Amino acid sequence: MAADIGPKIGIDGEKEFRESLRAMGQQLKTLGTEMKAVTSAFDVDNDSQKKLAAQTLAVREHKLPVIVLVEGWGTSGKGSLVGRIINNIDPRFYRVASLEKVREEDRRKPFLWRFVKEIPEAGNFVFMDSGWMDQLTREYAHKELSKKDYELRIANVRRFERQLTDNGYLVVKFFLNISKKEQKKRIRTLADDPATKWRVTDTDLAQNKHYDKYMDIFDKFLDATDSSRAPWYIIDGRSKKWAELQVLEILTEGIDVALQNHSLAVPIPQNVFPLMDMPKLSDISLQDKTVSDEEYSKRLKELQGKLRELHNSIYHKKIPVIIAYEGWDAAGKGGNIKRVTEALDPRGYEVFPIASPLPYEKSRHFLWRFFTRLPRSGHVAIFDRTWYGRVMVERIEGFCSENDWKRAYNEINEFEKELYDWGAVIIKFWIQIDKGTQLERFTLRQNTPEKQWKITDEDWRNREKWDQYETAVNEMLQKTSTTYAPWHIIESVDKKYARLKTLEIIVDAIEKAIS
Repeated sequence: MAADIGPKIGIDGEKEFRESLRAMGQQLKTLGTEMKAVTSAFDVDNDSQKKLAAQTLAVREHKLPVIVLVEGWGTSGKGSLVGRIINNIDPRFYRVASLEKVREEDRRKPFLWRFVKEIPEAGNFVFMDSGWMDQLTREYAHKELSKKDYELRIANVRRFERQLTDNGYLVVKFFLNISKKEQKKRIRTLADDPATKWRVTDTDLAQNKHYDKYMDIFDKFLDATDSSRAPWYIIDGRSKKWAELQVLEILTEGIDVALQNHSLAVPIPQNVFPLMDMPKLSDISLQDKTVSDEEYSKRLKELQGKLRELHNSIYHKKIPVIIAYEGWDAAGKGGNIKRVTEALDPRGYEVFPIASPLPYEKSRHFLWRFFTRLPRSGHVAIFDRTWYGRVMVERIEGFCSENDWKRAYNEINEFEKELYDWGAVIIKFWIQIDKGTQLERFTLRQNTPEKQWKITDEDWRNREKWDQYETAVNEMLQKTSTTYAPWHIIESVDKKYARLKTLEIIVDAIEKAIS
């Protein structure tokens, strides 16, 4: 019904380019009669309410994750709208995230961090009362963001929404529109009541005072982040019932389309990031990559001392550092990490040993469990195994589709670019040994009682697929060694040599970042 009344509203992901908010505002002036008719019908019967309730089961069965973003003018009724919509959904399968306020913890993480951590598990709904649009436009209007940083974050938003939809999420975005006159009226009503005056914020007052300025900012943001995958729907917010009807019809239609298309493969984006030339693993010489015990002790002390000083510097300058370790089983990652952490203040770092994803992690975008483990600014995060499992273990073992792992190269480059733009130092190590060295270390572990816990049947199975893994690693190195997050191959037949080399690289990277 709603699509046939007033401004045209697309519901199939291929919506027409909409006019600006100002044009929409003019259209809304003509809707009074239509609204009365619709709301009258709404009171009698609302098939969309029943349909959304019934769709909850289908969303669960098809493991469809649904994100509903509700943005709009201050006092436009975002919270009350969300409250009415969720009444039609089984409360076990939805969550409401109120994201209007930005906490200090949020400001010490990448901009999208607080939104990424809210994305739902497959088969569930998340309703966001304000989100990335609200934060970005507010900070830009208040001149807390430069134009350059503002545009950079808009680009991050577009990538974020595309990654979500590419990975099977339904993203439905609403903007509640009201006139300056209507907003002023609502502000006055709230302010005059002692019980509700606290709900009137400085932002609400600023919006109304500078309505045209905010209109222009909103208009351009909606235009910049509108896409066929995640279109914006502009909702007339004057009538609660009319707004609810519009949202219900658009949401239910969107769910229907998503359920029909959930099994379709999506295009694989072309890489647009600058890449470094990387050798194949077979071309890496492991000969003469050794160090004497005397030289090791001397250099280890020097490098750890430098790293200790640098850790203080990055804390004061609030520079985040992310160190990622990948490599062959038994290559020496654990011992390598230990020599790094020995030089760090234990209050300023965390090591994340990454195993197979838990069910609640597996039911979200594969990068979610890493994004939510990012360090605060000024801290260090060390990952023992990383997001690259997508293009290695998951690829070879068939834990994801071919389309999934081929898309992942670009998604990973985007992820690391966002971290780089945030100001992070990203250091990635591949710890390299040959097949013979691995066998020697496996045998030693198996024959040494106190080390047997370090060898598993899975290690032996992975060894049988050495050639497959080498092919995958070579492709990974070629496609994800960017200028802002390059790979470093560490020869580790001599573990002491490998430890010194990684420390040298870490020290050099941090020194460049703080200079």
